[in-house]
Amino acid sequence: MTTTQHTAPPANGTAPETATYVYAVCRQPAPAGLSALPGLADGFPVRALRCGPLTAVVQHVPAADFTQEAWEQRLSDRTELERCARAHHEVVVAAAAGGPTAPLALATLYRSDGRAREALGADAARFTAVLDRIAGHAEWGVKVSLPAGSPRPPADPAPEAPAPEAPQPGAKAAPGAGRAYLERKRGLHRAREDRHDQALRTAEDVDAALSRLATAARRLRTHGQELTGTAARRQILNAAYLLPHERAADLAAEVEAWRARTGAEIELSGPWVPYSFVGEV
Repeated sequence: MTTTQHTAPPANGTAPETATYVYAVCRQPAPAGLSALPGLADGFPVRALRCGPLTAVVQHVPAADFTQEAWEQRLSDRTELERCARAHHEVVVAAAAGGPTAPLALATLYRSDGRAREALGADAARFTAVLDRIAGHAEWGVKVSLPAGSPRPPADPAPEAPAPEAPQPGAKAAPGAGRAYLERKRGLHRAREDRHDQALRTAEDVDAALSRLATAARRLRTHGQELTGTAARRQILNAAYLLPHERAADLAAEVEAWRARTGAEIELSGPWVPYSFVGEV
């Protein structure tokens, strides 16, 4: 998160001091409809700011409401975080409707338009390379999940042998009973390891196949059960792919083929503005 420190409002109290919030950088003029979007601050239009050969999509925001401390408090509230993220994304999507657009991170702020123009202009070469790279592309998300404890479609499992009953007082243990119990335990442990290894191979195979279609790919952190909301399935792959527009149908067909081949639940989402690929150049 990029934030700045701000001074006190003007002494005459006629208007609050503002900071410049930056949503995205593009080359083309910003679409006219941007000014109708609320963005993150009521009463301040979303607008274009020329930064040399680039255009930044920006908005004035009240400085006092966008300090580091204010952001930390705002973003600790999940509802408020989601509201801010949606407002930010809405502006980025509108800007991207006009051409290649590099979205900036949530809470990218500068003291003024001048400081924003200076900082973004100094990074013009990198932004230009990013815009060249993502032109004609979109980001697609792929999440792969398997039934918990089983990396393939579950077959009819062999019944698990019960643990031996505790011997009655004074009774003699059957010869080899302890050894058989330990062998069963070792067998169950090996089976868990095999399932884990096979799940990893499935993730690698799917990712490799989809990466061959893409210009670039990124592996993201998989979501645990607290985020997926189900204990019945385990996420084994969370990835993003930068794909030429003309290859979208190929990606959908490849995903469907892997669904049939593995029995995995494969979620395909997109097309998105390429958030995951603007920091790699």
